[in-house]
Parts: sequence; structure tokens; C-alpha cells
Amino acid sequence: MISSAETQTIEALYGQLLEAWNQQDAKSYAALFSDNANMIGFDGSQVDGQVSIEANIGGIFRDHKTARYVWKVREIRFLTREIALLRGVVGMVPPGKTDIMPERNAIQSLVLEKLGNHWEISLFQNTPARFDGRPEVAETLTEELRKLL
Repeated sequence: MISSAETQTIEALYGQLLEAWNQQDAKSYAALFSDNANMIGFDGSQVDGQVSIEANIGGIFRDHKTARYVWKVREIRFLTREIALLRGVVGMVPPGKTDIMPERNAIQSLVLEKLGNHWEISLFQNTPARFDGRPEVAETLTEELRKLL
């Protein structure tokens, strides 16, 4: 049986990832990934490997003052004792603003692997939550994320 401490550890790791983004800390962000991890960005960009992830995210931070994340974990499911899936939803608050940008809402999925006594991200996918043709679903998500502000 998987302990609730494992679930809490994985949820905390996800929070660390998004807080590293919010702090524009590419080194801390990338350190949460395995050496051979894969990342799929909001725009479909694919980045492979921890070193490349740090370089990619570092470039974003050098060139932009990024919006900060608000998030909610939807599910943590253990595929095995050493592999877990986390699904979450996020909104982004632009610098100097107090409300999220609904067009930047996203669904995030992480596959995590337990190596020894710690968990690392093996795959991170960030998909726009546009809900084409279903504006009521998009608005429901926006309202849910606004409650996290």
C-alpha cells in the first residue's frame, strides 16, 4: 500500500516546481527533473534532459518577466510503487496584475519516478485548457482557479 506521505511528497514536489517558476529560478526548477526527463511546453516545445530544461527555462526567464502560477492538484495516481502520475490545473497571473489570464489556463501532467528515497519528474506536459467549442467549461475552470488567488 502507498502511504499518504508519498502522496504528500509528490504534491509538494509539484508545488516546488511551480514556485521555482514563480521565483524565476531555472536551476531549482530543472533540479526537480531526472537527468533524462522530457518536458513539453505550453506552445508544444519539447525539451529533453535536465541540462536542456535548465537552459530552456533559463532563457525564458532572461528574456521575460513571467506570469506566476496558481495551481490545484486534480489527481495523484500510483502506476507502480515507484512511478506516479500527477494531474493538475493552473492559471497564470501577469506581473503587476491580480487576476489570472484565462487564455493561459492549462492542464498539467507529470510522470514521476522514485529513485532511491526521492521522487524526480520524468515527464512534464503543459497543455492549454482552451476547451474549444465549450466556453462554459473554460469559464468554470477560470472561476475555480480565481478562488486560489
